[in-house]
Amino acid sequence: MSKMNILPAKDKGYDWKYASIGGVTRVTINNGADIAHLDELDQKLWTVLSCPVKGLEFDEETLGLMDIDGDGKIRVNEVVTASKWLTGAVKDADKILDGADHIALADLNGDDENGAAIIASAKRMLAKLNVEKDEVSLADVAAAKEALAEKVKAKDDAIAATVDERPYGDNTDDAIAAVGAIKDKVADYFMRCKLIAFDEDCHEAVDVSVEKIQAISEKNLATCADQIAEYPLARPNKEQKLFIHKGVNPAWQAAFDKMCGLTVAADYPEADAIDEAQWNAIVAKLDAYVAGLADDKTAKIETFDKETEEEAADIKLVNKFLLIYRDFYKLLKNYVVFADFYTRDKEKLAVFQAGQLYIDQRCCELCIKVTDMGKQADGAGLSGMFLIYCHCTSKVKAAEMDIVAALTDGDIDDLRVGKNAIFYDRNGQDWDATVTKIVDNPISIRQAFWSPYKKLWNWITEKINKSAAEKEQSSMDNLVNKTDGALTNAQTNIAAAADDPKTAKVPATEGEKKTPFDIAKFAGIFAAIGMAIGFIMSALTSLGSAITEKWYNLPLLIIGIVLVVSGPSMFIAWSKLRRRNLGPVLNANGWAINAQVRINTGFGATLTSLAKYPLVTMPDPYADKKMPFWKKCLITLVVLAGIFCALYFTNTLKYVGLPFKKEVPEAVEPAATDETVAAEAPAEAPAE
Repeated sequence: MSKMNILPAKDKGYDWKYASIGGVTRVTINNGADIAHLDELDQKLWTVLSCPVKGLEFDEETLGLMDIDGDGKIRVNEVVTASKWLTGAVKDADKILDGADHIALADLNGDDENGAAIIASAKRMLAKLNVEKDEVSLADVAAAKEALAEKVKAKDDAIAATVDERPYGDNTDDAIAAVGAIKDKVADYFMRCKLIAFDEDCHEAVDVSVEKIQAISEKNLATCADQIAEYPLARPNKEQKLFIHKGVNPAWQAAFDKMCGLTVAADYPEADAIDEAQWNAIVAKLDAYVAGLADDKTAKIETFDKETEEEAADIKLVNKFLLIYRDFYKLLKNYVVFADFYTRDKEKLAVFQAGQLYIDQRCCELCIKVTDMGKQADGAGLSGMFLIYCHCTSKVKAAEMDIVAALTDGDIDDLRVGKNAIFYDRNGQDWDATVTKIVDNPISIRQAFWSPYKKLWNWITEKINKSAAEKEQSSMDNLVNKTDGALTNAQTNIAAAADDPKTAKVPATEGEKKTPFDIAKFAGIFAAIGMAIGFIMSALTSLGSAITEKWYNLPLLIIGIVLVVSGPSMFIAWSKLRRRNLGPVLNANGWAINAQVRINTGFGATLTSLAKYPLVTMPDPYADKKMPFWKKCLITLVVLAGIFCALYFTNTLKYVGLPFKKEVPEAVEPAATDETVAAEAPAEAPAE
């Protein structure tokens, strides 16, 4: 396959078919013709522009064969190149959609250069296996690889075999090493002997001098082995003989004895000494063997390479074709389109789906391996999904990994960092999972509806618990302070009584007067409470009269309250749920996503399954006993009656028109008229 750097974009050309997949319009790959024309598909219409080679639920060997530049990414041009190579090599490109791991030789295109090469390689490979059949499969490739590996394993034994016999039998290799270790020292010895034979006066010069030995005599000679090894192998003599059993330098004694035992003892078993000619004969014999071995080794390597080079090339080509032939359509369904992701077939999961996470009575099926937590932190939050990051460990595999799971249904009440779970990979292997991070986003409209009420309840509970804790602490501190004060006073009084009983203080509980009960104060408090309740009741009465005025006011009021409380939360959830996109999570994992990978509410509900329990018919002996309904009603009536009586007899209900005492209005005298005044005026006394 040759590398293509530029994809042609044609305005007119192949008639592509499109479909709405995951709420996004995407091109479809339905037949071999679509695969053959991938080079004509506008790159802007591809769902993915590149994907990583590693970390996917996909054969890494196949992706490695397609990765032309070896950068660890499969790019669009590499997919197109593979499509042209593959569709040219087969007669019927529709068979690529089958994803088979075998192909009949008759289905290969012999008129195509690549197809003809594959046919020839397959035939030679099957012949090497002594198999006669009209198809080739990945099983045949595996058998051919095994056979070739056996040949390679036997190569060293074949190369080690020589034409001539080994000069010293099984000890030949050891003899070569022993002679090599002492060879230079023996040559030095015989040269010193030649100098003495040439001029006896130089005997002292070529032999070890007494002064050299005297210089180290005061030292521990066992530590001077390196210095002693520099002295001659033996005392040189004019007879030019190297004695075997005496006169050898102690630093070389072990090496010399080993050499003699392997070579001299075999060639000259009765000799007490050897001369240079005998020594050279031993060396020449071994050198000839080593030279012949090297020549024979080179020849055997060349022969072996020549015999196996073609076989290895055939296996490589057939293996490459069958892997791409088997996996290419699966790759397209996860690259050009995301058909496998949006198909809820358990056997056709997307290549990035790593397994299932079981946590908090649910199963999250959208789990992705995380390659870089730093990049996930930067971009995954843009997905709009509720994400759970977990660190997974497997003692069986002695491995660790990080995953991210999308939670798309249920509630989040019990989810927290540190919670343990179980993750199952695509092979069914279980991993211990621990939540390390949570990205909070809406899960569903239902969850958003109840969210404000849960938050309010949690806030009230938190405030009550906080207030109760503060009051408990205050009461405890007050009790401790009073107890300490009482003990201190008691100790002081006891000490004072011992000195002067008359000065002892009477305990406060006995000698001091208690503060009298202020009934007016408590009456005022109850009056204020009554007025507050009265105002509340008056407001409720007004509200009740407005509600009961028309029958539909009550439903409208309830709907209005729900809209005010839950409406904003539901609207925010709706806006985020309709924009949920898996793209940012995949981008953070090394993908180059070119189109949205939406997860709407309906599809998201299929990605998380909740626990479902059957109807329980057997009674639970340890369940909390429930109060009978009639008793609940009776208690409710008694409580309501008590409240009513308390409000009525405190004259609090007068604010709603139910006074305890009816007030009698005071009599108002009618206004006096002129006639009344004249009538009531006393008569004037008669004049005298």
